[in-house]
Amino acid sequence: MRILGIDPGTLFTGYGIVEFKGNELTYIASGVVKINPTKEQAPRLKKIYDELELIIQKYKPDEFSLETAFYGKNAQSALKIGYARAVSMLVAVNNELPIKEYSPREIKKSVVGNGSATKEQVQFMMKKLLALKKTKMKFDETDGLAVAVCHAFKVSTPVKKSKNWKEFIAANPDRVIG
Repeated sequence: MRILGIDPGTLFTGYGIVEFKGNELTYIASGVVKINPTKEQAPRLKKIYDELELIIQKYKPDEFSLETAFYGKNAQSALKIGYARAVSMLVAVNNELPIKEYSPREIKKSVVGNGSATKEQVQFMMKKLLALKKTKMKFDETDGLAVAVCHAFKVSTPVKKSKNWKEFIAANPDRVIG
């Protein structure tokens, strides 16, 4: 299964594409859609739509995963991220891709093991898990990859939750990084 993960933003929208077969994760592509900050909102959203459309046409993902909006101190920022999320979802819907959303905390917990992980920790784990050779990556890019990897983990992991780490490791030895 090929998964496209999106970290939505109105200045930078990060994306990551992974292939997930069996229990193997393979890096396919990643990057950032850069949006001109001087443009008005509507042309910025069109740019996100157009770039994601090209990415979907080129890489042909089977599934689409997206980071949910979170409310911080600035309601205006949350609203703008909501626009980028909506445009991203529209591209997926128009390409008939199933959409799954994950909270920032859920993504971090899935890929790092800690829902309060820093962007640096997420970036480190993406480079490690996917054996990335790229040295310079924006956080938006590795966040997009983390969304895709989180989705891969969620669809491959049974719904039954482990009571503790020892139980989880015993049930999932293939997910332990040595």
